[in-house]
Amino acid sequence: MKGSQLADGEQIILNLRSHWKTLIPAVIVAAVLVAIPTVASYLSYGHEYGSWISLGTTLVALIIGVRYVLIPIWRWTTSRFVVTNRKVSQRSGLLTKVSRDIPLHRVNDLAVTRTPVDRILGCGNLLISDATEKAGMEVIDVPRVESVQVQIQNLLYRYDDGSDDGEWPPNEPPRPRGR
Repeated sequence: MKGSQLADGEQIILNLRSHWKTLIPAVIVAAVLVAIPTVASYLSYGHEYGSWISLGTTLVALIIGVRYVLIPIWRWTTSRFVVTNRKVSQRSGLLTKVSRDIPLHRVNDLAVTRTPVDRILGCGNLLISDATEKAGMEVIDVPRVESVQVQIQNLLYRYDDGSDDGEWPPNEPPRPRGR
């Protein structure tokens, strides 16, 4: 998130991208795509059409590599999850940018989901529900997800007045008292 997208007095608390585990399939595909032309070149050495076979497998590997290696890495580098002292934001998109912001005073539920693999790698999914009719914001493969959840909860309840009357949710802008 760039400074131009911040309101006056707003500060970035967390600026995250997805856990590196999202890149594992791209790394595996890249390794295979390097191995295939190498093996094809080795096996076709001395063959009448050996250089064409090598060139063909290399071109096919490059085309597949753009789709299954380059684009996922590009998508990973352009997607961000940002928490400020006023809102949570999710930004993504390669050419068309998509974003969603939820003011902290609208957040009413934080849910964490972690598979056994997520627990080993230290990540998980975070579902942020807000007080609107829209579906919650689901952030996939958040690194240190439980720490992120605690930091958001701390921001939510920093300005809580302790009332349970439903009028002043945590971090909601103050309303004038008196009627």
